[in-house]
Amino acid sequence: MTVDDRKAEAFEEAIRRQYWFELFVDDLPAWGFVGELKKDDEGKEQPYIYTSKRFDISYNKDRIIQVNLTTADPVLLKPGAKLTFKYSVDWHETKTPFSRRFERYLDYTFFEHKIHWFSLVNSFMMVFFLTGLVAIILLRTLRKDYARYARHAADALDGALDAESLERDFSEESGWKLVHGDVFRPPRHLTLLAASVGTGVQLVFLCTAVIVLTIAGSFFEERGTILTCFIIAYALTSFIGGYVSGGLYAKHEGRHWIRTMLLTASLFPGLCFAIAFGLNTIAIFYHSLAAVPFAYIMAVLLLWGFISFPLCLIGTVIGRNWNSIPNYPCRVKRIPSPIPDKHWYLRPWAICLAGGLLPFGSIFIEMYFVFTSFWNYKVYYIYGFLLLVVLILLIVTVCVTIVGTYFLLNSENYHWQWTAFGMSSSTSFYVFLYSVHYFIFKTKMTGFFQTCFYFGYTSMFCLGLALLCGSVGYMAAAAFVRTIYRNVKCD
Repeated sequence: MTVDDRKAEAFEEAIRRQYWFELFVDDLPAWGFVGELKKDDEGKEQPYIYTSKRFDISYNKDRIIQVNLTTADPVLLKPGAKLTFKYSVDWHETKTPFSRRFERYLDYTFFEHKIHWFSLVNSFMMVFFLTGLVAIILLRTLRKDYARYARHAADALDGALDAESLERDFSEESGWKLVHGDVFRPPRHLTLLAASVGTGVQLVFLCTAVIVLTIAGSFFEERGTILTCFIIAYALTSFIGGYVSGGLYAKHEGRHWIRTMLLTASLFPGLCFAIAFGLNTIAIFYHSLAAVPFAYIMAVLLLWGFISFPLCLIGTVIGRNWNSIPNYPCRVKRIPSPIPDKHWYLRPWAICLAGGLLPFGSIFIEMYFVFTSFWNYKVYYIYGFLLLVVLILLIVTVCVTIVGTYFLLNSENYHWQWTAFGMSSSTSFYVFLYSVHYFIFKTKMTGFFQTCFYFGYTSMFCLGLALLCGSVGYMAAAAFVRTIYRNVKCD
């Protein structure tokens, strides 16, 4: 190969910035540097490119067990130089079984560091604290509200209190009771909320299933297996999303269920496809191997059209018929009650921003290991850790949402549906902010191509996390609201 000016400049930049490449042999990675810098007689650093590569491959019967790559024969890089690249392969027999060939790539020192264990213990302590806080609210504060209401209601019946004093006492002591006629009012943008909750519940089952299957089957040992499992599992679990969204929409007496079904079926896949399409276009423009072949894109679209969409339709129809009975403990007033003006920290936007801090605090150390394994090419294998962290995240999200919903209702604001979804999904906002910090301080990525791919993949991850956490928070808040109003005589 003859090196022209453009190639010489590109190779020199890669050598000076210590670029390295990655090759795969039977799904086993091998890494090597493009070249090195050597000083000439005048003391100036000159770029040298490696022209020889030697592969040392160990095998056991008919299976490749280990691959080592050695680069050699550096040649001075300059315009007009003629380079001859060559490689050699040496085969070595080994007794290492095929099931253990990935063990040499597992960084036990990094992933099983004591800080990792400490973060897990810290997250468990946070769970105990939050569950205790929720228990105090449910068993103490609400019990006092119930007892006070029952006592005052009995006194009112006996003539000890008039209606005016009873209402004044409720206004001062238990604000959540005053919105019983509005708390079950259909939320704004019901179609979007139903689709988001349905998709989020589907992602909860999907992520749990994929993690459990990975723990049982060691999917991390082959490239693309986890992603393939995720896509297929998403199509097969579309019934869950349709069932939840259809039932939720019908409970609030929605009339445009077909629109809700279409949005549920296309919300998460559509946004991810739009991001992936943009990234694929950039990859094709840069002639990158990261570009996805057209055949794979068509396979995913066919999987969505012939499996995911019909299952979502079936789930929506069944959900509308089997899970659509409102059965609310309180009747909804015809005229909405006015919402009093409260302090800024009791407004929905403040509660939403504060709601994501504790869930993010329970997972941010694990986010460092996940980001490092993905962007620094380490093999992530501690999926048992990941399953525990996901469970902790869900528990913390449930507890935070219940507490936030109680404070919101106590301030006589009955728009709890979107607030509950927002305070739990705001965890993804803090994850995205952390990804910006990681990009600036932990990676050496530069240029338009790397920046787009980093934030494109991160956006898809944060989108899924927002839907997942938001749906869990909404379901927890809905159960909490039903529970507290079921034990109160509203009429």
